Amino acid sequence: MVVQLRICVPGELSAVTLKTCREQRGAAEVALVPGASVVPQGDVIEVLIARESVEELLEKLEILKVQDMGSIAMSAPEFVLSRNADRAEQAAPGDGADAVIWDDVTRQTGEDSRLTWNFIAFLVLATQLAGIGIVTDSPIAIVGAMAVGPEFGPLAALAVSLATRQWKLGRRAAVALCVGFPVAMLLAALTAWLSVPLGLFPRDALDKGSAVEFIYHPGPYSMIVAVLAGIAGMLSIIGRRSAALIGVFISVTTVPAAGYVAVALVLGEYQKAAGSALQLLLNLVGIVVAALAVLLFYRMVYRRVPHGVARSLRRQRTRSRR
Repeated sequence: MVVQLRICVPGELSAVTLKTCREQRGAAEVALVPGASVVPQGDVIEVLIARESVEELLEKLEILKVQDMGSIAMSAPEFVLSRNADRAEQAAPGDGADAVIWDDVTRQTGEDSRLTWNFIAFLVLATQLAGIGIVTDSPIAIVGAMAVGPEFGPLAALAVSLATRQWKLGRRAAVALCVGFPVAMLLAALTAWLSVPLGLFPRDALDKGSAVEFIYHPGPYSMIVAVLAGIAGMLSIIGRRSAALIGVFISVTTVPAAGYVAVALVLGEYQKAAGSALQLLLNLVGIVVAALAVLLFYRMVYRRVPHGVARSLRRQRTRSRR
């Protein structure tokens, strides 16, 4: 698996950046287009590199302050025929599917953790679906609510913020969750409150919902499923396996539990509301803790750029500016 980096650098950093890219283990091709960058004025360097070597190269470029004076863009070619690329992948340590590109993980989770109208809309819609599934005893509607719910993004962002100490990202994710869930639950409760007088469902609807009893009966497996989902979800983000995330969404009962709390409070089923609230809390905590454990494991096994190499790059950067 190879990716392509497009690096815009000012003229004074071009030579040392080009040298760093050429010497990087796992680099298959390096191309230089002198003077191609207008803003900032300088050169464009394109690198075809094995995915497992990207993080090390990005760390070196960060030492050179390339991102401060220029830019780095990453893309994944869909199809590459190259013996050089094959040899580069063999030379690179590890496997591309297991490689963590920390800036990419932060970007992915950061985009999904913002409190936007889109996030609120999807969470409200998911909670409404959950409410309908609860009062109609419909597992299909419950699964649909799980699939629509957007809450995994902020939960993953919380884990990333704790692992990388990016507190701004964590605050943004916490705001999205702390605002999104109460708004969605309030609207679900309002819908339930209006539905009872209209005769859309009876007041004893929760007594007949045998198919959704698991929502307000949290147990050991509630935490186990949440932990497994958190691990699978974070591995999906790291490996860019979006298809696996669908399975994560429909395996946890965060949104159904939120919907059950809202409906149960309206119908006066306070014990069931408490059980559902505990289910929601267990799922949220389990997902974040498991995702954080995955990231800390990758942090532990990742080999950073040696101090000697880092010092050498800083000296080269200083000389290039003279």
